[in-house]
Amino acid sequence: MLIRKATEGDLKQIMDIYQTARRFMEETGNASQWSNGYPSYSLLASDIDREHLYVCVVAGEIVGVFALMAGPDPTYAIIEGRFRCEDDYGVIHRLASNGRTKNIAKACFDFCRQRYAYLRIDTHRDNQGMQVILKNMVLRNAV
Repeated sequence: MLIRKATEGDLKQIMDIYQTARRFMEETGNASQWSNGYPSYSLLASDIDREHLYVCVVAGEIVGVFALMAGPDPTYAIIEGRFRCEDDYGVIHRLASNGRTKNIAKACFDFCRQRYAYLRIDTHRDNQGMQVILKNMVLRNAV
């Protein structure tokens, strides 16, 4: 799997992937996390302009997408509890796949770990699928 920065030419395929992800979330009890067309075309175009949006490509097809940016992230300014570490970190947002390709999350996390020693990612309380992925990634990497 190749991971590269997204380009404007990728936006139609990226929007299709997010539409697939929204449908999947609705079908699995998470209808409110990415409602009303989130993430929007303009947000994704902005991510591309700022070089924050990445695509996962297999055999020339975009099969996954995520945003990766350097912290600090205002999303985490106020949280319940605290983080294990306050070192410099990268933030993963809006991870999604085409629903057919396996290991998108693992490829994303491996790619991001090569760039940041510490990562932050969160998800909606109703996003059980992503919660399982995150728990498995934490357990796999706990030493």
